[in-house]
Amino acid sequence: MTLIKSISGIRGTIGGIAGNGLTPIDVVKFTAAYGSWVIAKTNNKKIVLGRDARISGEMVNNLVIGTLQGLGIEVIDLGLSTTPTVEVAVPLEKAGGGIILTASHNPKQWNALKLLNGKGEFISDADGKEVLDLAERADFDFADVNELGKVVVNDTYLQKHIDAILALPLVDVEAIKTANFKIAIDCVNSTGGIFVPALLKALGVKTIHELFCEPNGEFPHNPEPLPENLTEIAKVVQGKNADLGIVVDPDVDRLCFVCEDGSMFGEEYTLVAVADYVLKHTPGNTVSNLSSTRALRDVTEKAGGTYNAAAVGEVNVVNKMKETNAIIGGEGNGGIIYPELHYGRDALVGIALFLTHLAKFGKSISLLRSSYPNYHISKNKITLTPEMDIDALLLKVQEKYKNQPSSTIDGLKIEFDNEWVHLRRSNTEPIIRIYSEAQNETVAEGLASKIISDIKEILKLN
Repeated sequence: MTLIKSISGIRGTIGGIAGNGLTPIDVVKFTAAYGSWVIAKTNNKKIVLGRDARISGEMVNNLVIGTLQGLGIEVIDLGLSTTPTVEVAVPLEKAGGGIILTASHNPKQWNALKLLNGKGEFISDADGKEVLDLAERADFDFADVNELGKVVVNDTYLQKHIDAILALPLVDVEAIKTANFKIAIDCVNSTGGIFVPALLKALGVKTIHELFCEPNGEFPHNPEPLPENLTEIAKVVQGKNADLGIVVDPDVDRLCFVCEDGSMFGEEYTLVAVADYVLKHTPGNTVSNLSSTRALRDVTEKAGGTYNAAAVGEVNVVNKMKETNAIIGGEGNGGIIYPELHYGRDALVGIALFLTHLAKFGKSISLLRSSYPNYHISKNKITLTPEMDIDALLLKVQEKYKNQPSSTIDGLKIEFDNEWVHLRRSNTEPIIRIYSEAQNETVAEGLASKIISDIKEILKLN
């Protein structure tokens, strides 16, 4: 059983002993801490709540609602929803914050509380520490019987979210409609199965081949949208002669595409393609995290803009976007952040912008992919053990490569001309991630192997 408390929220496996997993006691404790923090911070007793379709969602939802009511907080319950939809709803409801119940790409035994501020953005690291401190001290003041919070069920935000996307100047519904796309979708039996077809129909797409669109939480494959998990939709795209495939994760904040021949567009290139389209019409700057492909920098600089890198984590990317007035940003895991709509990863707005781009491009999705600089990222990891001193380890790796440009804003990133390697501790799993990128797979894998060998040698010497 696992319970992880981080900038990404309170994430854990369902069941087990309190404090070792996301048990009902843990759900209540952290919800009470967050609700108390919202009241103290904003003097606003309204919180928006939504969830993905995972099996534990209803149970966790009931616990969260009851706890917030017990604090005297009014709960706007969106029911089955998406992370970006809750983010859109928080400011529209003038709420003090929001909670999304989702463990994102984690398997079905996981769930989590993702915590938002009054702007509908993820709470900061400092705010997160305050919430964790409140939880640790159990410093809660519950309301008396006459002051209990009420629950308002609101199912209007699916349409409100779609309407907001359709109203964006760079979303061209007529162009998408005229392109007459045939699209296959894989929504991993979560809430994308409700939201993605509704969006596509609103965009004028008539032929939609739905795969795993029943929101029952029974994930038919590992829900992380990586190539090895997308063999079924690749077959459907080819078998149905579809123009492309669209894949989202369980809470619909990550997005990737499948080309017409069944090959992967590459989740790293979701942001690259959408940014390319946005930059063509709105000159400006871009941001992604340190572990994302260099191709975004290439596309940005070609368009006359400036690219900046942020530490991994959506809140860090958002902060850097605000600091640099970026017009688009996100993460290489298929996360699109388009501030014209809101500051949060949003697969739905990504779909609308991408389809507009593809319609105006006028050629196949594989030809669009071939128009971008081609890099390969190798993703590796080392499982952490209690005796590992990660900070000391990274310092020794940095010393070994002291003649190379490096960044330590998030772990250690070392630059080698057009190649790089990034080592960082995961926020959501007990591992150290090792990402490397080069212009071909062999070089990227070789770079990763060299760094892993260096790490093993350092650990052996210790």
